[in-house]
Amino acid sequence: MMVEQSPALIVVVPLMCALITPIIGLVKKEWCYYWVLLTLLAATVFSVVTMGRVLSEGTIRYFLGNWDPPYGIEYVIDHLNAMMLVIISGISFLVAFHSKESVADEMPGRIVFFYTIFLLQVTGFIGIVITGDVFNLYVFLEIASLAGYALVAIGEDGAPLASFRYIILGTVGACFYLLGVGYLYMVTGSLNMLDLAQLLPELYHSKVILVAFAFFMVGVAVKMALFPLHVWLPDAYTKAPSSSSALLAPLMTKVAAYVMIRIMFTIFEPCFSMEMLPVTAVLSWAAVIAIIAGAVMALAQRDLKRMLVYILVSEVGYIALGVGLANRNGLTGSILHILNDACMMMTLFLIVGAIVYKTRTRTIADFRFLHRKMPLTMAALVVAGLSVIGIPPTCGFFSKWYLILGAVDAKQWIFAVVLLLSSLLNAVLFFRVIEYAYLEPRAEDDHGHEEEGVIIRIEEAPVTMLLPIFAGVAGIFLFGIYSGKIISTIIQYAVPTCF
Repeated sequence: MMVEQSPALIVVVPLMCALITPIIGLVKKEWCYYWVLLTLLAATVFSVVTMGRVLSEGTIRYFLGNWDPPYGIEYVIDHLNAMMLVIISGISFLVAFHSKESVADEMPGRIVFFYTIFLLQVTGFIGIVITGDVFNLYVFLEIASLAGYALVAIGEDGAPLASFRYIILGTVGACFYLLGVGYLYMVTGSLNMLDLAQLLPELYHSKVILVAFAFFMVGVAVKMALFPLHVWLPDAYTKAPSSSSALLAPLMTKVAAYVMIRIMFTIFEPCFSMEMLPVTAVLSWAAVIAIIAGAVMALAQRDLKRMLVYILVSEVGYIALGVGLANRNGLTGSILHILNDACMMMTLFLIVGAIVYKTRTRTIADFRFLHRKMPLTMAALVVAGLSVIGIPPTCGFFSKWYLILGAVDAKQWIFAVVLLLSSLLNAVLFFRVIEYAYLEPRAEDDHGHEEEGVIIRIEEAPVTMLLPIFAGVAGIFLFGIYSGKIISTIIQYAVPTCF
């Protein structure tokens, strides 16, 4: 029975446990950490079980309250969102595991509040990807957004203002999406995604449908932080607490990318955005600009966390480019990069959290001798950086390889050149960090005499921080080595058959 009800339990368990978390905090606030770990472990197990069912049985359709769609809300789990469920629950568990020392250090008086909102954030993410109803998706989108605003606002100086900007632009994006839902309902009388997919082809020439699609794309692009609609992202993720950034950065943009893929290739037929409207062409060029602009803006940063935020803007461009190429290799690379980039960004932001916890700085120029003080953490940073650059056998190489193949298939040679150029820019970014941390300058005393040697004690991050970091490092290698298996088992079924 638990297996049969797993689609509902994936959402219900973190939602109900979020409501119980404040009660546990009244008894002993330190218990909230273990409560959240138990909750997210259960969600991860249910996600894995659900993915196993999808792999063995095919698409799962779950009717909430036993009301048949389109009148009732339906959860539809296929290969694409089954993968997303495992990504969300798995990363959430690892970030929560990492958060114990960081949360106690950065916000000691807000532990109960943080973990309550943390679970609501995860609930929103899971609900967005599991639902088969466009309005229900909006409800979960708002849950995730409101929780995200709160997780950002409790950060360092300047976080409330960053959160306010996030609220304004996030609300604009949500309103665009909701207007799209309203227009579709006005024309079709349905909110169910599969029902809409059957009703819409005869209405593609309706101006109302064209406007609805445009609203969808703009709203999702804002949530996805696709350049130039990314302006809310840098301050929000930089000012947020370390654990908040480590949760939001890998997942928020990836969930929005999933929504874009679902709208373009499930609710609407691929031919609509490829032939009837020049959406894919516009998306591709916007993505190319995002890739270069994100990397160039990252070059100007001296704060490691802010540098990673701009790299995230560039990574969103990779995903959007694969969607815009609208061919099998391109979309395969895009979906694979959702998985790979979620793993890479989680690892990098967890590393930043560990560095801040031990050194109290994020400034790259202050990383002198850091490889001796935190050797394991810096080794993990090197691996994650090589993956972002795209060095095999790390996972970042394989998704970029498929994106290049997609560009070649589309005969868009300039896109392939941009992808290669972006790897060069990423190499400059990470080798700059490695230079400060590993290539030690000569040490001089106050009189200008060279010191014979500098003794640095190893002060590595706590085990609760290191284990999730190296779980991410393991994922970087495993997702690369087994990328072919992931594509043949999962991703090939998520790509439309017409590609």
